[in-house]
Amino acid sequence: MWPDERIVRFVTENFLPARVHVKDDAASFKRYGERYQAPWTPTILLLDFDAVEQHRIEGFLPADDLLGQLMLGRARIAFQQQKWAEAERLFREIVERLSQTDAAPEALYWAGVAPYKATGDPASLKATGRAFTTRYQDSTWAKKASVWK
Repeated sequence: MWPDERIVRFVTENFLPARVHVKDDAASFKRYGERYQAPWTPTILLLDFDAVEQHRIEGFLPADDLLGQLMLGRARIAFQQQKWAEAERLFREIVERLSQTDAAPEALYWAGVAPYKATGDPASLKATGRAFTTRYQDSTWAKKASVWK
């Protein structure tokens, strides 16, 4: 389905992929499209074990950006499950491995939030606010973290 082997490997190692094709299975596509309000293709939904959407990727993306979004979705699932240390590690992995993607500023933000959620200690928020002064300064995520300095 994807031409980049990194994406294929990441998806098969981290998710239970299911594909509903707009032409090959129009009835299922309509049903799931309505259930998840997904009127456009491609739409990739990352669902938790209760079939609750945790992350959405709409439209085509270059391989690194798609991989970053998939990684972001995996980290968000860990965050929603309150697996704070795992979520922080997964968010930081995006910043380290795919620092030039659109996912990286968001990952940096949430990497600061996860330890705060675990401990209540604002040190990680302050460190994240400072990190945004040297990285991703023009991102929306830097604006959101600006109150933590």
